[in-house]
Amino acid sequence: MIQMPQAVALLNGFGGAASALVAAVSLMEGLTGIFSLVTAGLALAVGMITLTGSLIAAGKLQKLISQRPVVWKGHSAIVGLSIVLTAVTVALAAVPTVPVWLSLVLCLCFSGFFGVAFAIRVGGADMPITISLLNSLSGVAGAIAGMAIGDPLLVAIGGVVGASGLLLTQIMCRAMNRHLGDILLGKTSAPTKREKAEPAAVVKEAQAAPSGQAACEKESPAEILRQAKNVIIVPGYGMALAQAQQTVKQLADRLEARGAQVRFAIHPVAGRMPGHMNVLLCEADVPYEQLYEMDAINDGFKACDAVLVIGANDVVNPAANTAEGTPIYGMPVLNVADAKHVIICNYDLKPGYAGVENPLYHKKEGVSLLLGDAKDTLQALCNELNANEAQTAPTGAEKIAETPVEEAGEWLHDAKEVIIVPGYGMALAQAQKLVKQLADQLEQQGKEVKFAIHPVAGRMPGHMNVLLCEADVPYEQLYEMDAIDDEFKECDVAVVVGANDVVNPAANTAEGTPIYGMPVLSVDQAKHVIICNYDLKPGYAGVENPLYHKPGVSLLLGDAQVTLQSLLTRV
Repeated sequence: MIQMPQAVALLNGFGGAASALVAAVSLMEGLTGIFSLVTAGLALAVGMITLTGSLIAAGKLQKLISQRPVVWKGHSAIVGLSIVLTAVTVALAAVPTVPVWLSLVLCLCFSGFFGVAFAIRVGGADMPITISLLNSLSGVAGAIAGMAIGDPLLVAIGGVVGASGLLLTQIMCRAMNRHLGDILLGKTSAPTKREKAEPAAVVKEAQAAPSGQAACEKESPAEILRQAKNVIIVPGYGMALAQAQQTVKQLADRLEARGAQVRFAIHPVAGRMPGHMNVLLCEADVPYEQLYEMDAINDGFKACDAVLVIGANDVVNPAANTAEGTPIYGMPVLNVADAKHVIICNYDLKPGYAGVENPLYHKKEGVSLLLGDAKDTLQALCNELNANEAQTAPTGAEKIAETPVEEAGEWLHDAKEVIIVPGYGMALAQAQKLVKQLADQLEQQGKEVKFAIHPVAGRMPGHMNVLLCEADVPYEQLYEMDAIDDEFKECDVAVVVGANDVVNPAANTAEGTPIYGMPVLSVDQAKHVIICNYDLKPGYAGVENPLYHKPGVSLLLGDAQVTLQSLLTRV
């Protein structure tokens, strides 16, 4: 997902290139009729504009060229002249006395140059709008190419893509309080003289400002979150770069387990393309009902106890309301500054994509700065929350009989080597990402974690491998039965997630049963076994599992997602 915006920009460009290629071939093969010739020339021009504009957009997003707006001397005049010349070459395509190759080459050059000229001066938070517009242009180019060659299907599909892209562009322009013409003319993102004179002084302030935990000495961010009942999380592009969405979900689940209300505030242009944050959070299984658009949640910041900003800058920058002459001035932003306390998990204190300093960084009260990689800072925050819970938990004589979750948590806390055994129940509960979170948390504490894969775990060969790969579990951590079976004797804890028959020791003794003689994982030889199964019923083969009644086994029954989540809070 990190390079997805660049990939979308390139796909737009390739769509435009395909339409331009269709138009060029049609012209070279000798189209007849004024309508066909003009539409072919127009498809060639729009397709080429889409290609070169998309290449510039992708280059800016990939940092191959300057992400700042690039303004040439007489830029508007150059853009105007290039579009006029492009229109002339489109008209020349229909003039019989002009060689086809000449009009074709001239149209490619002028339209291609126009695409570069209009995209190069767009920067900052306006780039998602530009990508959306280029998406629309790729559809328009396809529809016009369909007209040129008489293909109704191409016209219909291109029209749908063009219309939807234009509608999305309009919605985003309204959300950002922008006029599309101003964006294309570079009025919203071109740097002004005033902006150039300010950064030196502001950078000095930023360097002098406290950073990391030192920014909030009175009360730690973990303590603030522990006491909070109403929390809003604001994701941004930094979350995508750090691939921290799973840790964000883990933290949100922890807070909800403590009784806090957790919501996610999504700015229309957070990230580098429309819907970027929605896709990332969906990937982490954040419920759609917890995602709120800016207009729906902006008034809620005043009443919330804490706001957690993760890798977002321009979309929460209050300078958008006051800093005239800057690229984000007038752009609606999330009212994070209205919250009682703001915890910012950004990589550093540098300005965002628009290049405008964020006064939130220098606010003396109500702001905590956790600088560095978002995944690391969020994991540290989760660990600190757990530490606080452990300190407040009853001990010794005050402690009543341990629950299975508490017992399992203690075993994992003391363990050095842990083996996780996934099964079909994990697939049914879609709990693979929580399994990955548990493994990550154990590794953060210095424990060795391995996954034992039985050949017939699940309902098809490789079922568990695919699910764990989907959760980004490294392939090197997956061990086949023959490679890991002897290690169960030495491991401290075996965690079984939705597996039954493949760990059933009755396979070695229960003659006449369907599983007798089937090689199984020697989970029963581990010092402790934690079983996260739905219930105590036999597995698919219908054979009772003696593991359920063995000492040293903790049974966490119920949906694997729920039991793993409760286990995560205890580790």
